[in-house]
Amino acid sequence: MALEHHKLECDVLVAGGGMSGVCAALAAAQHGARVILLQDRAVLGGNASSEVRMHIVGADMHGKRPFARESGLIEAIRLEDAYRNPARSASLFDLLLWERVKKEPNITLLLNTHLDKVQMAGPDRIASLHANRHSTEDEFTIEAAIFLDCTGDGRLGIEAGAEYVMGREARETYNELDAADVADGKVLGSSILFMAREHDRPVPFKAPPWAKKFSEEDLTYRPHVPFEYGFWWAEWGGDLDTIKDNEKIRDELWAIVLGIWDHIKNGGDHGADNWSLEWVGTIPGKRESRRFLGDYVLRQQDLEESTLFPDRVAYGGWPIDRHPASGIKQADKPPADQIVVPLYSIPLRSLYSRNITNLMMGGRLISASHVAFASTRVMATCSVIGQAIGTAAALCMQTGLTPRQLAAERIGELQQLLLKDDTYLIDVPAVDPANLANGASVSASSYLPGSEPELVLNGITRQISPQLKFGNRSEDFRDQKLFDDASLSRVATNQWASDPAEALPQYLQLSLRKKSLINEIHLTFDSGFQRELTLTQSNKQNSKIIRGPQPETIRDYSVEVCVEGQWTPVVEVVGNYQRKVVHKIEPIATGELRLIVKATNGDASARLFEIRLYGLEE
Repeated sequence: MALEHHKLECDVLVAGGGMSGVCAALAAAQHGARVILLQDRAVLGGNASSEVRMHIVGADMHGKRPFARESGLIEAIRLEDAYRNPARSASLFDLLLWERVKKEPNITLLLNTHLDKVQMAGPDRIASLHANRHSTEDEFTIEAAIFLDCTGDGRLGIEAGAEYVMGREARETYNELDAADVADGKVLGSSILFMAREHDRPVPFKAPPWAKKFSEEDLTYRPHVPFEYGFWWAEWGGDLDTIKDNEKIRDELWAIVLGIWDHIKNGGDHGADNWSLEWVGTIPGKRESRRFLGDYVLRQQDLEESTLFPDRVAYGGWPIDRHPASGIKQADKPPADQIVVPLYSIPLRSLYSRNITNLMMGGRLISASHVAFASTRVMATCSVIGQAIGTAAALCMQTGLTPRQLAAERIGELQQLLLKDDTYLIDVPAVDPANLANGASVSASSYLPGSEPELVLNGITRQISPQLKFGNRSEDFRDQKLFDDASLSRVATNQWASDPAEALPQYLQLSLRKKSLINEIHLTFDSGFQRELTLTQSNKQNSKIIRGPQPETIRDYSVEVCVEGQWTPVVEVVGNYQRKVVHKIEPIATGELRLIVKATNGDASARLFEIRLYGLEE
C-alpha cells in the first residue's frame, strides 16, 4: 500500500482552513488546547484566499456603519495585513495566514489533506476521523475530544450524521416575513471573480466559442464598470446542488465570466481598450450549501429585533443579503435584495450540533434559517464565530463539559474570556474579577476635551465597538440608523485621548486599590474603527482604506511601575501597529502604573481603550 498511515491525537480538531477555521484554531490554541487544523487546499483563507479573492466584510457594511468593525483575532489579522502587505497582494495574504498559524506552537497544520470518513464512539459522539494527503502519500487517523466543522460544506458533520438542512424554509416554519412561500432546495449561488490589468496600448480580446453572450440589456441591473476586480454578481448555480454540481457550476461560471469580459471589451465603449484579463478564478466562491441544526435556529426576527441571547458569544450586522437563485441568468431581477438589520447577537446554542455532543460548527454552517444565514454568512462574522467556538472548545477541554453543558452552566466564564481577548459582545460588560485594574484611580497628563474619565474605574469596561458619544448621549448601533463620517463625534465614551494641542509624550496613570504582584499587562489601543479595513482588490473600495499602520494606533510607548517611590520601566515598545497587545513580565509588586505614549502612527492624540492587569494581590 502506497499510503503511509499516521495516528495523531489532539484536544481540538478543526476541519476547514477558511477564515472561521483559522480563527477557531488560533483561539483554541491560545487558550492551551492542542489543535490540529485540517485544510483540503494548499492555502488558508477560503473565500478570502488568493484562490477566490473575495474581500472580508462584516457588520460595518464596508464602512457604512462606522465603529461596528469586528475586533479580536480578525482585527489583528487585518492590521497585520495592512501593515505588511501595502500593495494588496492576494498571495502574500495567504502567506500571512500560514505564518500566523505555523508560529502558534499548539497548532499542527495539515494542508492539502482531505477528510473522507469519521469513526464514531457511539451514536452521538465522534471518536476520530480519517484523512488523506495524496501529495505526500500519507493518510491520517486523528483522535480528538472536540471537533469543529468549518469546512463550508459540512463534510465532517455529514460523515458524523449531524442533522442539517439545505435550501429555503417555508415562511410558516419560523414565521419569517421574508421566507419563501413554499420550502424548496434553492440556495444562494456561487461566483468566480476575475482581475484585469491596464496597458499602455490597446489589447484585443477574442472570446472562446463557449463563452456566454451578454447584451447591455442583459446587464441592466448589473453595473459593469469599473471592472478591474470582477463582479460578485457573476453568480450562478443556486438552483442546483452546490456540492454535487460544483464542477458544472465552475464550468458555467467560466463561460459567464468570459462572456462578461467579451461584452466589456467588444460590446460597446466601456473604456476597456487598453485592458486585459490578468487572472480568472478557478474555484467558485460558494455562498451556501448545508446548514447544521443546533439547539437554537437563528431566524430573521432575531436579527431584526436584535435579540440579546443570554448565551451570546458573537455578533453580526451585515444586511440580510439574498440573491436570486439563478444569479445572472435572472436578468430581470437585481443581483441582490438587502434588508438592513441592526447589530444582533449570535448564541452558542446555534454553534454546536443538537445530536452530536462533541461537534461544533463555524462559518456558514451554523444553525440558522436560510433568511438569517443570508446575513451571518459573510467572512468577518464567520471569523468572530470561529474565535467563539475555538475559545469554547478550549474551555470545554479545561472543564470536561460538552458545548451544550458549557452554554447552560459556564456561559459567563466563556463571555469574559472572549471580552478579555478583545472580542465584542453586545451589552455584555467586562467584569473579570481577576483584573487588578478594577477600582483603580485614574489620572492623565492631558485629556481631549470631553473625554475625561471617571475618577475611579468601576471594573466594568465597555469597548469601542459599537458605542459612541453623540453630545452627552451614549448610543449603540442596535437600530437601523446608518451614519456618514460627518455625523460622528471622534470622542468615545470609553476612551482616553490626550489633548491634541499638547505634544507627545503623554501618560495615563493608574493607582491600584492595593499593592499587587503584576506579571501580565493588557493594552487595547485605537485602530480606527470609524473606517473600513480589509484586503480588497477593488481600487474603488480601497480608496478609503489605509494600507499601513492605522494613524490612531499608539506606535512607541513604555509602561512603568512605581516601586518604593521610584518609577521603573517594565515594557518598552517601538513600532507597534496592533490594537490588542499583551505583555508578560517578570512579577513585580506595585501599587501604581503608567503608560507613557511617545509616538502614534500619525494621530495627534494618544488614544487608549483599556488597561488590564493580572497577577496576585498582596
